[in-house]
Amino acid sequence: MFNRFLQRAPENFLTPAQLQDVRAGRRGFLAQALAAAAAGASVQANAQEVGDPNILNLPPHSKGLGQPVAARPYGLPSVYEKNLQRRESPGLTRVGQSSVSFCPLQGLFGIITPSGLHFERHHQGWWDIDPSRHRLMVNGSDASMLKRPMVFNMDELMRLPPVSRMLFIECGANTGMEWGNAAVPTVQYTHGMLSCSEFTGVPLRSLLELCGVDLQRAKFVLAEGADGSGMTRTIPMSLVMSGEVLVAYGQNGEMLRPENGYPLRLVVPGVQGVSWVKYLRRIEVGDMPYASKDETIHYVDLLPDGTHRQYTSIQEVKSVVTSPSGGQLLLQPGFHNITGLAWSGRGAIKKVDVSTDGGRNWRPARLQAPVLSKCLTRFHADFVWDGKPAIFQSRAVDDTGQIQPSYSELRKVRASRSIYHNNAIQSWLLQENGEVKNVQV
Repeated sequence: MFNRFLQRAPENFLTPAQLQDVRAGRRGFLAQALAAAAAGASVQANAQEVGDPNILNLPPHSKGLGQPVAARPYGLPSVYEKNLQRRESPGLTRVGQSSVSFCPLQGLFGIITPSGLHFERHHQGWWDIDPSRHRLMVNGSDASMLKRPMVFNMDELMRLPPVSRMLFIECGANTGMEWGNAAVPTVQYTHGMLSCSEFTGVPLRSLLELCGVDLQRAKFVLAEGADGSGMTRTIPMSLVMSGEVLVAYGQNGEMLRPENGYPLRLVVPGVQGVSWVKYLRRIEVGDMPYASKDETIHYVDLLPDGTHRQYTSIQEVKSVVTSPSGGQLLLQPGFHNITGLAWSGRGAIKKVDVSTDGGRNWRPARLQAPVLSKCLTRFHADFVWDGKPAIFQSRAVDDTGQIQPSYSELRKVRASRSIYHNNAIQSWLLQENGEVKNVQV
């Protein structure tokens, strides 16, 4: 797959006249480019006195009736796209049955992540849970929390009125390897613990109301998964009662994939992925945080004085240029489209600025519809490469006014030895030979 983007000095942006053509549909700008390309092709064709064999000679797929249906399983991408796949990070140590697979952000379009490319992190998960035997228990930490503790099977849950929402999910450790320096080469490894899907399920609020929750006493819920690690997370009742939190069984129009929690998972918009408990089997209502191992020892934010912050679950405003990005190659100077993704756990993206000179100058990017709350937003910016080095960056702002920080700004608060919640501005260096590398400026 060809990729083209990176950064440079402000004069490498389109001129005002060119921008006017671009915003009007790029007719004038692209017409000139196509005319020049056609002229070059014509000269080459005249010199060789031959036409393009890819046009003149019909390929096999145009001269036959096609392959038998059974020749290849349904649902697989083209063999020419097989390089686009989830991957483990270089140097990542696998422990027993735990794993992580990074999403190939550099090769995706729009905002929805195909289910087969969705990033995945599991703590001793199970792949083939029988949905007919799976149960979800809802109970209270004491008898007064709920009037009617209940147990639901999958059929009962799927007969309730469903809702569907497009939402991003990001691991709290996404970009964690970059705290100290530029550690990994590509956007798949720097930011690939991020995906976006349409999730379908039942609001957890609806289940708690069926159980007669006492909102005067109930302030938190504990979500428990059926995986071998006993994954448990505390969720504030205020978030649950907003109606946003889902007990989900569907993803991108089908049942959840096993890696993503089949047959049931919690969906907690805007909150780090570890709280989206997979293989969900129990919800307990209580009056205080539960201080489970995965929110007191792990998934805490280290501070420079050695202390750490707990329950910092919100994924703050963040963005990244996905193309051109590390590991990609620009084949030639000229017009390129910078594209990337922005997101915020606090709401919708309001604006994204793009720089091609390492943050000295910024220009507003175009936001591609739809722009939804707690969902990925695709952005684009025009770039004319003059063959000189450039440094690409993006900086997002959400509708609460939060602004994505630089590394220097973030390290003033968090230093450089943390793990979680790194939302600093990412930089990609475009070299004169067209190669793009991960750098920090």
